[in-house]
Amino acid sequence: MPNFLETTIDKFTFKVADDRIYTHAGVWAQVEGNRVRIGLSDFQQQRSGDVAFAEIKPVSTQLAFDDEVAVIETIKVNISLGSPVAGSVVEVNPAMTDAPEVINQDPYGIGWMAVIKADDWEADRPRLMDPQTYFAHMKSLAQEELNKG
Repeated sequence: MPNFLETTIDKFTFKVADDRIYTHAGVWAQVEGNRVRIGLSDFQQQRSGDVAFAEIKPVSTQLAFDDEVAVIETIKVNISLGSPVAGSVVEVNPAMTDAPEVINQDPYGIGWMAVIKADDWEADRPRLMDPQTYFAHMKSLAQEELNKG
């Protein structure tokens, strides 16, 4: 079980799991040997709205770093998500077909999207943010949006 960095901005509480790393766009990556499980951060799923549809690239798809790995459709937006790692998709969460709303319900647990077998994790790792850096980035984005509103 991860611990969480947590902040409340306006009436929203956002959590960042401290056992994974993040892209600027809010995709998390959790290393499992030479495989990387990915999902959407709590901030990104709250910001985007209720997930109605999730299209994940199928097993065997080859990806370069930041290639589109998934498209999430919500009532508010469609988001193209870049892969946090180069490699090939080896597993897709079956819930994405039948119950993509699990992304909103449990973004760091059953709401994971895919597992990618990394080609060169050591090369991709420095392009991602540790939990504290992403937490600061997320707070800055949330504050910006609050100030715009």
